[in-house]
Amino acid sequence: MYEFIFRTFFARMDPERAHHLGFVVIRMLGWPVIGPIVARFTRSPKPQPVRALGLTFPTPFGVAAGFDKNAHAVIGLGRLGFGHIEVGTITAHAQPGNETPRLFRLIPDRAVINRMGFNNAGADVARTRLVALRRRRNRPVIGVNIGKSRITPVEEATEDYLASTRLLAPLADYLVVNVSSPNTPGLRGLQELELLTPLLTAVKAAAGATPLLVKIAPDLEDDAIDRIAGLVVELGLDGIIATNTTISREGLATSASVVEAAGAGGLSGAPLAARSLAVLRRIRAVVPDSLCVISVGGVDTAADVAERLAAGATLVQGYTAFLYRGPLWARQINRGLAELRR
Repeated sequence: MYEFIFRTFFARMDPERAHHLGFVVIRMLGWPVIGPIVARFTRSPKPQPVRALGLTFPTPFGVAAGFDKNAHAVIGLGRLGFGHIEVGTITAHAQPGNETPRLFRLIPDRAVINRMGFNNAGADVARTRLVALRRRRNRPVIGVNIGKSRITPVEEATEDYLASTRLLAPLADYLVVNVSSPNTPGLRGLQELELLTPLLTAVKAAAGATPLLVKIAPDLEDDAIDRIAGLVVELGLDGIIATNTTISREGLATSASVVEAAGAGGLSGAPLAARSLAVLRRIRAVVPDSLCVISVGGVDTAADVAERLAAGATLVQGYTAFLYRGPLWARQINRGLAELRR
């Protein structure tokens, strides 16, 4: 049913406008009456808790950063069946992001190209919302993803991340250092060890008891992935999120002219699945079993989630398929996992 609605209505709409329209409805699920009714309908028929990061996740499946940039729809997303919500990416300074249009669908590939540019209201505003969210009962686990402000030079990145960390880490269930978006100039360069080591060391000290993870790009060479994984273990971080969007355009079914017209940005969705899975397997082969590894990229079905878990993922996140599957996507995943585990 939703596939028909998508193709006849949403697919004809500007992607960012369609996202905002759906987002309004999801926010409404946080209201006192309608939300609990929906939650009863979307609840997994079988408990599937995961213990990780010193937390209990009600299901291994959650929403990746990028969907709820300003922590507006956490409760609504939880009521749709997602076990954790990673909000952000949040920057120390509020910023509008890149010029529109900046979000493009590649429907034949069930993929999206985005160059949003960390559009968000800033860490101060996010802090206020997170304070209120922590008072809510039965809320999902809340991760907070932080990135470098566009106005901050790369050589001052550590102080920029620290400003966000000091405000948000005490209110996050876990904190993520995002150094892997392709849409902020110079950001991916922070994955080089000589820059990443002092950054993660400083953020870890400032984060205190809040679990800390780093999110990496799928476009890294394998030896660079190994080095970052080793650094995470050496510094005593709590986990790795693999992966962010890719700058690759290889193997797409969408016509080259459409892809070229969309322009620069990170590609997410089904075309990323194989590389994301390969990165997960590489990380898991070189880190201790106790390290939390969150797999994201190209996940669509319960079988996809089960494959990531079997490959060593502690938790799994999705985003792009939400646009194609619709509001019952988390319910489908959770129920499918319950069936696969019978």
